[in-house]
Amino acid sequence: MTPAEASAKTKEICALAPVVPVLVVEDVAHAAPLAQALVAGGLPALEVTLRTPAALDVIRAMAQVEGGVVGAGTLLTPKDVKDAVAAGAKFGVSPGATDTLLKACEDEGLPLLPGAATATEAMALLERGYTAMKFFPAEASGGAPALKAIGAPIPQISFCPTGGVSLKNANDYLSLPNVMCVGGSWVAQGDKVTSGDWSGITALAKEAAALPR
Repeated sequence: MTPAEASAKTKEICALAPVVPVLVVEDVAHAAPLAQALVAGGLPALEVTLRTPAALDVIRAMAQVEGGVVGAGTLLTPKDVKDAVAAGAKFGVSPGATDTLLKACEDEGLPLLPGAATATEAMALLERGYTAMKFFPAEASGGAPALKAIGAPIPQISFCPTGGVSLKNANDYLSLPNVMCVGGSWVAQGDKVTSGDWSGITALAKEAAALPR
């Protein structure tokens, strides 16, 4: 998969909803009902971060949920990429980007949303052929004003800001012309997941899915 093809595919996925839930799931038993709750609320693109021992099994379980498009987040190494693809991930997300990781995703045919936080990082990815990126960590990197400033001289790049994004500030990002969607964990609050409050999560997802962009 070429970088241009990867970016085209990630743009399609990002266009599915204004918010991509960023999920840290500890218990695989929560995987399917959580995915079902989020999809029912209008958020079909799901990023499962590889931050827990259960993450790959969670991806496997969520990949079976009708209407969902499951991806793997926190990709750091070629092994992460191979494991994610084997588990059924349809896209990948990384906090940054290295040549080794980019090549692994290209070789495995996994569409990647690579992370960039500065104009230089964004330009390096653009030079390679990527036009869809993750802006991370969004709030710590200057938030919506910084992303707006980066977008002025590099309008051909589209971003999914993640990191400190919430319902409170999501509109600040979504109103920018260079933002496709935002990534956030607030739609899958830990206490609701732990208690199995799936209707509560669906309600949060509906609220997020209704955000204008």
